[in-house]
Amino acid sequence: MELAELIEDKVFAPAKMAAKLRTTQSEIAATIGLSRDAFSRKDRLKSVRTQTRLREMLEILNRVEKFTGSALTAYAWMRSEPIVGFGGQTAEQLIREGRADQVRRYLDHVAAGGYA
Repeated sequence: MELAELIEDKVFAPAKMAAKLRTTQSEIAATIGLSRDAFSRKDRLKSVRTQTRLREMLEILNRVEKFTGSALTAYAWMRSEPIVGFGGQTAEQLIREGRADQVRRYLDHVAAGGYA
């Protein structure tokens, strides 16, 4: 998924992300642990927390897309596939808890040939 196509007015655009992933902005907000209100006003959308969470989600989706072949399949994996090394939590749950960096390290480990 090209990041440039998901940017509008120099920020990640949840509406474009939702369209690309065939979901809703509310669902994306829930996926990354934010309320729907995080996207409702420009000042909230441009906040560091909101943009950081959107960027983290996109980075993870881009890494997983290399394995799955599509953004939709990567999104499905992120939301539903339990990761044994994290007590069966999904990447979505970890992102919601602010642990996206751990998911990225896990994906790097798997990409380098490590065991899942």
